[in-house]
Amino acid sequence: MTDVRNNPAKKRYELDVEGHIAATYYELSDGVITFVHTEVPEALGGRGIGSKLIKETLDQVRAAGLKVIAQCPFVKAYIGKHQEYADLLK
Repeated sequence: MTDVRNNPAKKRYELDVEGHIAATYYELSDGVITFVHTEVPEALGGRGIGSKLIKETLDQVRAAGLKVIAQCPFVKAYIGKHQEYADLLK
């Protein structure tokens, strides 16, 4: 069970922690999801929240059969460190 939820209305995946929302924003077109920006509130910094958000998001993206373009530096770095997600890259 994942704590991350997709919010298509806001074009972001969200993780609610202690009343704060960490989010990664995306654009979706023709089976390709482009991650453009990730935000983790300062109150949640240094706790691995961003990594949890991206891991669970990428798991959902894989299950949906989407390919990824990692414009967001955080998403790009996460995939670089976790090669099990490299096959998702377009």
